[in-house]
Amino acid sequence: QVQLVESGGGLVQAGGSLRLSCAASGSIGIINSMGWYRQAPGKQRELVATITNSGFTNYADSVKGRFTISRDNAMNTVYLQMNSLKPEDTAVYYCNARSVLRYDYWGQGTQVTVSS
Repeated sequence: QVQLVESGGGLVQAGGSLRLSCAASGSIGIINSMGWYRQAPGKQRELVATITNSGFTNYADSVKGRFTISRDNAMNTVYLQMNSLKPEDTAVYYCNARSVLRYDYWGQGTQVTVSS
């Protein structure tokens, strides 16, 4: 089992920045990649960014150039630096850890609200 705890959400004006953190604990040795997903009201959960153990990153087109995902393997923590935030970035952001067997673990979610 893997436990994920997110922090760093909040309310910010358009153009502002936020940094999300996600700390993993438990059977972290089975984790192959970590990432962030988000879900806005009335919409499906969507990928924001992922990072593998080797550091390979993948971003949704909507956040490229604005968001940066990084990982501190020693601290078992993944970060999402969000710059130039837009109202359409408003959503609940979920931390994800995918095991080598492609099983997904999820955090409890953290609210990000961007006001116009």
